[in-house]
Amino acid sequence: MLADWARQPLADTTRVLVTSSRHSVYSGMVPGWLAGIYDRKQLLIDLAPLAERAGAELVIAEVTGVDPVRQSLQLSTGVEMGFDLLSLAIGGEIESVCFSSLGKDVLPIRPMDEFIHRWQELRQSGLRLHVGGIGGGAAGVELILGVDAALRTAGRRGKVALIAPADGFLAGHATKVRNLALAELARREIEVHFASAEATGDALVLSNGEHLSFDVVIVATGSRAPGWIKASGLACSDDGFVSVGAEMRSVSHPAIFAAGDIIERVDRKLARSGVHAVKAGPVLAANLRAVVCGGKLRQYQPSGRTLYLLATGDRRAILSWGGFATVGRLAWWLKDQIDRRFVRRYS
Repeated sequence: MLADWARQPLADTTRVLVTSSRHSVYSGMVPGWLAGIYDRKQLLIDLAPLAERAGAELVIAEVTGVDPVRQSLQLSTGVEMGFDLLSLAIGGEIESVCFSSLGKDVLPIRPMDEFIHRWQELRQSGLRLHVGGIGGGAAGVELILGVDAALRTAGRRGKVALIAPADGFLAGHATKVRNLALAELARREIEVHFASAEATGDALVLSNGEHLSFDVVIVATGSRAPGWIKASGLACSDDGFVSVGAEMRSVSHPAIFAAGDIIERVDRKLARSGVHAVKAGPVLAANLRAVVCGGKLRQYQPSGRTLYLLATGDRRAILSWGGFATVGRLAWWLKDQIDRRFVRRYS
């Protein structure tokens, strides 16, 4: 939205960006940062100058509620903010309650800026680290490979393991991608446990009966929608995600649009991935403009094939396009170019 407004301001409107932090972390480069390939500053997009170019007021606060009937937002600062048109792209939350008995040893990947801060603290300690990763999605696989690379470089590698249900390991990706990822994990001597897990005391108890202990447990399970969304009265799926059509518009309240990890499409099944969140962005921006200025709404319909690039933490990547998949340095070069260009575009 900000980039769209910066290119072509929306006349006779007041535009406001509400965000929990001035700097947005680009998650696609976090595994490379873990591995020591990127500096922390390279991951960050400063929203203040971008908002200024877009003619938008920047408000630093958490959204704690929305009233779709009165058309107002409740913020963590206690402020209630009215709106005529709203776009929700707040990102999901990580479910980590079942690991709460591990206390400070649990490290959810969201909020991302908090994850980065806590990992920096761990990296600065002199301890040899045993690290477990929970979650077999693309983020979980990339992060555990990045952690492994970081610990090897620092000479601090202990036991490193990935824990995920067999049907949740890179679900939605081609069989060849899963096989390449498993081969990469095996080559790096990263244990893989196909099971679900919960914490009991200071240990992880797996559904296959195993008990595992780690210094740090990184939780990268799938996103859940914040509870206030379902409580708002917006039409939602059973698990609380905003129900939207192909135009990314709420099916119950037309003044509200939504995108990213907090939506459920009513017209088709769509995986909650960063690829779709990024590609849906221009459609969302165009539709907000169409509502304000008058015009036809666009639909976001992903192509039959999607390019996926999974970093392996050693300047290599797994590339897939439809049924084709390969791994190597050329795939990493392509991913690196795409990621750097994305950050430059909004910086």
